[in-house]
Amino acid sequence: MKFNKKQGNFLNDTINEWETNGTITKETAETLKSSYSIRPFDFKKLAKYSFWVAIICVVTSFGAIIADEFLIDLIESFFSSSDIGLCLTFAFLAAAIYYAGLKRRQKRPEKIFSNETIIFIGVLLTAASIGYLGKALDSGSGHFSILFLLSTAIYAGLALWFPSKLVWLFSLISLGSWFGTETGYVSGWGAYFLGMNYPLRFVLFGGILVGASFLLKNSSKFSDFHKPTYIMGLLYLFISLWILSIFGNYGDMHSWYDVKQIELFHWGLIFGLVAIGAIYYGLKNDDYTSRSFGITFLFINLYTKYFEYFWNGTHKAIFFVILAVSFWFIGQRAEKIWNLEFLKKDNQTDDIEE
Repeated sequence: MKFNKKQGNFLNDTINEWETNGTITKETAETLKSSYSIRPFDFKKLAKYSFWVAIICVVTSFGAIIADEFLIDLIESFFSSSDIGLCLTFAFLAAAIYYAGLKRRQKRPEKIFSNETIIFIGVLLTAASIGYLGKALDSGSGHFSILFLLSTAIYAGLALWFPSKLVWLFSLISLGSWFGTETGYVSGWGAYFLGMNYPLRFVLFGGILVGASFLLKNSSKFSDFHKPTYIMGLLYLFISLWILSIFGNYGDMHSWYDVKQIELFHWGLIFGLVAIGAIYYGLKNDDYTSRSFGITFLFINLYTKYFEYFWNGTHKAIFFVILAVSFWFIGQRAEKIWNLEFLKKDNQTDDIEE
């Protein structure tokens, strides 16, 4: 077996610890170490990042084509003069790309990232097809959110059929777009929907996605889609909480300008408590994703509040000293809990040996 440097160092440290504690003999330790090797360079990560860059370049190129009226006119004149013709053309191209991607996945399943990149091109072509379908069927009602719902259904169906986490991710993005535009349409494009502005609505939406991700986790059929749903839910949730902590539940800039920042303090407090809750859950359940989101957005919350309340009135050194003391206290408490856990384990080991 081959591992990257991080995994290899972890295994080496673990085996050395077992050998030191007498859990395994020196011969067993050497046998275990000889059963794997450490890759000097992680080509898997290089491949992944390279294909991410390729996807970003494809999206940028696609956006440049859409923004260029000359190219759009050229494409329209080349394919068809009607929107429905372009819709069918892009749908056919998308179907061809999906078919090629599936065939390539069956023949070369080890080419994970390149296979996903091919499927991603199909996703873009599908979006173009749905866009032209919307133009062809546009009645002037402004109810274009139905297109996002249609794309959500198509992407979700394709993701389950392939299966593909990348396509599932786009179905969640489309679902969020539908939620935002549909609530806007129902409210007459006003500032509020059921008394909630856009950030507050997406706090609710993100929370629902996080809850749904755990239902997927417990399902044998949909467990592969737990992680992307979980991450997207947390992303929706924390970004919305951050915006809410700055602007509150206000629907226009004029109302927000007339409000003192202290009146928005409770939103920042809620944001901080949710972040701390995510950190606690992540530490307790060894959930790296929850822990990372909590730590990242807790710092974002602290720095945001610093610029809101203390940037002009407090010396910068004093503010960071306060932060240092706060995190020193948190670190001490965490260290104490960590020591208690290991002391307890050591005592249990000593009792067994006696």
